[in-house]
Amino acid sequence: MINQYPLWKNLAILSVILVGLVLALPNLFAQDPSIQVTGERGVIISERSIAEIQAALENAEVPVKNIQSLPNDQLLVRFTSSGDQLRGQEVLQTTLAERYRGALTLAPDLPGWLRALGLQPMFLGLDLRGGIHVLIDVDMEAAVEQALERYVGEIRSELRKRKIRYLTVLREHERIEVRLGDEVVRDEALRALRRELGDLTLSTRESGTNWYIDAVLPPARQDEIKRFALQQNITTLRNRVNALGVAEPSIQRQGERRIVVQLPGAQDPSRLKDLLGATATLEYRLVDGDNSVEDAVNGRVPVGSALYRERDGRPILLRRRVIVTGDQITDASAGFDQQSGSPAVFVNLDGSGARQMRSVTTENVGKPMAVVYIENRTITRMVDGEPVRERERIEEVISVANIIEPFGRRFQTTGLRSSEEAHNLALLLRAGALAAPIEIVEERTIGPSLGQDNINQGVLSVVIGLALVVVFMALYYRIFGLVANLVLVVNLVMIVAVLSLLQATLTLPGIAGIVLTVGMAVDANVLIFERIREEIRNGSSPQASIYAGYDKAFSTIIDANITTLIAAVVLFSFGTGPIKGFAVTLFIGILTSMFTAILGSRALVNLIYGRRRVKALAI
Repeated sequence: MINQYPLWKNLAILSVILVGLVLALPNLFAQDPSIQVTGERGVIISERSIAEIQAALENAEVPVKNIQSLPNDQLLVRFTSSGDQLRGQEVLQTTLAERYRGALTLAPDLPGWLRALGLQPMFLGLDLRGGIHVLIDVDMEAAVEQALERYVGEIRSELRKRKIRYLTVLREHERIEVRLGDEVVRDEALRALRRELGDLTLSTRESGTNWYIDAVLPPARQDEIKRFALQQNITTLRNRVNALGVAEPSIQRQGERRIVVQLPGAQDPSRLKDLLGATATLEYRLVDGDNSVEDAVNGRVPVGSALYRERDGRPILLRRRVIVTGDQITDASAGFDQQSGSPAVFVNLDGSGARQMRSVTTENVGKPMAVVYIENRTITRMVDGEPVRERERIEEVISVANIIEPFGRRFQTTGLRSSEEAHNLALLLRAGALAAPIEIVEERTIGPSLGQDNINQGVLSVVIGLALVVVFMALYYRIFGLVANLVLVVNLVMIVAVLSLLQATLTLPGIAGIVLTVGMAVDANVLIFERIREEIRNGSSPQASIYAGYDKAFSTIIDANITTLIAAVVLFSFGTGPIKGFAVTLFIGILTSMFTAILGSRALVNLIYGRRRVKALAI
């Protein structure tokens, strides 16, 4: 028979649909208000941690549904209501803040077999879940000005180092002006600056009895500084937002100079502003290997040294003298040591930092040096049910490495465990402080109740759209309409399955994309069914009409859907957050609708009509 799939093709289609059903199942289960707990500064999550947190919650009479371990050294504390969740967060902030950090989240209450398969529901966007949306503008011009100020210091240092007498070195708007009193001296200074500061564009001029060297940043270098400033600010903000206690934060670049910060579930914009305004820096210090760390831990810290902690909690004794600080770092990048091939981080210092580093490292070859991360921030603690803001200073050692040989402007840090650690350390070195000033230009807070209203309205729109299409198709195309309705429902399941598999984020525009897909998915079946009707009117047999309908409509369906896919790709490539959410669901919906409308409906029609002789079709 011409309208009959082989067994393997029917089984393949059925298998894909069954897999889609399983992948979509997690979205049917309720989500528990939960707290995602991580260790603070070296605290390792263990069975003792579970007992400690459970005891603190029991003492505060906060009912807990259960506590379970998560990958990446985390815990998930589940509650039965959002009120208990907020009370549990308050307990963590007031009694265990020094050891643990909690992030408010929603966790699906999945059965064990789904968790064993590693399945999760799709994420909900800010407009569906509630939270804080902040749009930040980065002052790119200030980043360039700061770079010029650093170059002013480097030019002065280089001229003094070469013992070249100059009159003034000043920044005049977008250029640096070096004034000298002699032409020969000017030429000597020009050669020295070109050799050491090759990324500046240098030119000369004369005015009266003075000779000048003008230094400007070429456009390519300015663009590089701006990109670096934006990337550094994103890294810094990400490090700071992680301390806010929010699961699944989103920090993304928008355009050439703006950053979007989205915190699902967060409802305290003032605390976010405190974190964004925090300051951070780095210090390089020598390790004190001449005195006992144990004595220092017991309170006998030697004069000239200070006790610090590494990130894993181990104590370490450092010299009080600071070699260089983070504001003297001009760049940091991850790479590999040329001799050993081990991961390394390459750091660039400005002129004054380079001189200090070379002097200290020359005298201390073979001795260890530590990198200390220092951050001052404002935290909010709950005291007697009232928020109290306090200033907190964090000092922790992020890296310790031996000084192999003297170095100055550019050096490398080795002894790292992996290339990933080297990459993270390079980002941290660059993210010690904001590279350019920021300004909050837009701020929105979306309450959880409004997010739930958006979900309800979105689901209602999908249901209404689906119901209208189902009624129309059933009345107009009869049996074939019922087939189209069935594959349309399967198409919705497949969209949810793919979103869950990719762990994509569903937003309100994404729901609009699903609604649009519902209308577009049935178009393919309409084209096929009208082709079948046309073949019947031309006198073809029912079986021949079915075959011709699917065969002749195939190319038209493919062409129409490919043009829509191209539009979705363009929207995703050039659109911002909401547009990207719409494009993702549209793209996925088109792919799944092609599968269900062409293969799925054909398989059903074959099962109904393909094995028997029919005189007429219910279409």
